[in-house]
Amino acid sequence: MSERKVLNKYYPPDFDPSKIPKLKLPKDRQYVVRLMAPFNMRCKTCGEYIYKGKKFNARKETVQNELYLGLLIFRFYIKCTRCLAEITFKTDPENTDYVMEHGATRNFQAEKLIEEEEKKIQQEREDEELNNPMKVLENRTRDSKLEMEVLENLQELKELNQRQAQVDFEGMLDKYKDMERRQKEREQEEDERETKEMLERALVKRLRDSDSEDEAEDANERGRKHTADNPTDILTKDVNTGSQGSSSVGVKKQKLESWERSVGGLGEKRSLGSLVVRKKPADSASKAASAAPREAADTQTGAGAAKPESSSASREQPITSQSGSSLSLLGAYTDSDDSNSD
Repeated sequence: MSERKVLNKYYPPDFDPSKIPKLKLPKDRQYVVRLMAPFNMRCKTCGEYIYKGKKFNARKETVQNELYLGLLIFRFYIKCTRCLAEITFKTDPENTDYVMEHGATRNFQAEKLIEEEEKKIQQEREDEELNNPMKVLENRTRDSKLEMEVLENLQELKELNQRQAQVDFEGMLDKYKDMERRQKEREQEEDERETKEMLERALVKRLRDSDSEDEAEDANERGRKHTADNPTDILTKDVNTGSQGSSSVGVKKQKLESWERSVGGLGEKRSLGSLVVRKKPADSASKAASAAPREAADTQTGAGAAKPESSSASREQPITSQSGSSLSLLGAYTDSDDSNSD
């Protein structure tokens, strides 16, 4: 069994290569190759567009009797995708491109032809200028004249368009500048107004803070002053006389009278002294002797004609008011205790 992948094959000693029969193939033999359309084309039969890059199974053959610098030229046969008409094109090594032969027209071929024609004219002109200096001067003069004519024509067209359009470009520019200036002024005014408003808000806030601090200090001072004063100082304090002096004095007197009726005159020391009676140690004989003159005085003066008593009598006997306040009742209660003890 022979080996696989053998590179060197066995040739017998009597091998003669000339005796091997040669395969006779035609020179225009065709091969099937896979290619893409080299340019955009349109079928002449059905008008179908075939775009560049579309893939085809084409037949390839060598063009007979055509060479370019020893390079072979190949021809390709494809079929239209819609009507199956045959389309042929071949290589162009001179221009490194392809040339359409039959069955379709190449799109954008006119532009290519114009470019090729311009290249030919430019090449001919360079060849002439290379050997003829006068031709160079003539070409330069012609080019300058042509350029001046083109500029003049362009200026005429601009003037014609301006007359037809009747547009004042200078006025438009002036309006635009005025609009920009007004916009800048408006923005500046807005900035100034915003700055002023911010300053005013800050000032108002500062004033409010200062006012609140002053009010708090005043309240604290009033509280301290109110706590330092006695509750009854308002009744004995002098009031500033003015346009309402008489009315304020009358109101004060009324308050003072009502207070004395209810409380019994706390502002006076002698009325307060009558509320408390000290108990003095004495025997029953002295008490009886002091009670006899008192009964005699009562019988002489009577119940309705009592004279004003002295300060000592006021200290011993409490004054009873019509209102019957609690403090006067307290004094009477103390006196009753003294009389019971006697």
